[in-house]
Amino acid sequence: MFALSGLRHDYAGWRVLDIPDWTVAQGEQWLVLGASGSGKSTLLHVLAAILRPTAGRVEVAGQDLSALGGAALDRFRGRHIGIVLQRLHLVASLTVLQNVQLAQYLAGLPQDAARAREVLAGLGIADKLAARPAELSQGQAQRVAIARAIVNRPQVLLADEPTANLDDGHALEAIDLLAGQAQACGATLLIATHDQRVKARIANHRMLAA
Repeated sequence: MFALSGLRHDYAGWRVLDIPDWTVAQGEQWLVLGASGSGKSTLLHVLAAILRPTAGRVEVAGQDLSALGGAALDRFRGRHIGIVLQRLHLVASLTVLQNVQLAQYLAGLPQDAARAREVLAGLGIADKLAARPAELSQGQAQRVAIARAIVNRPQVLLADEPTANLDDGHALEAIDLLAGQAQACGATLLIATHDQRVKARIANHRMLAA
């Protein structure tokens, strides 16, 4: 579901990412492992079309991302790519339901409250529709972020350090939740992490060297 060729990214002349070739098929699930500074977050930002790489070709869902720009790129991202960042970026002034529907709006899709409610119910937080982010626990907030990432049925689901600051039980629960939701919508899943506790949960691994 994505293909990388000759991918490189530099910051101030420093090479932080170098992937000559990598292709991942629809529905596969991968962990990208590596220490801090190995380029894991950079890779996810490139795949999410948030960051343009220094060099190379990035194709997601059959689309060469370099061929898109502006509003077209934003719409493509919203409709085909779901991302859960380490900082969840929930909008404090919006309710849980509104935060999820925001993903529909930004993708240029019809506002489908029923779909948003369905996703939130599937994640066990149907009773929090009217709550604001400040009223949620960390785990609940993460579930809202996952709901927002999958509400548009993306073809690629990305997660950046989803187990950061979680104890063992909650860390494994978070990985299982992401894997289950990706499988439910047939999405390719890519989780960037340095957390060695979760290696057994996802079969495919790629190591990035710092």
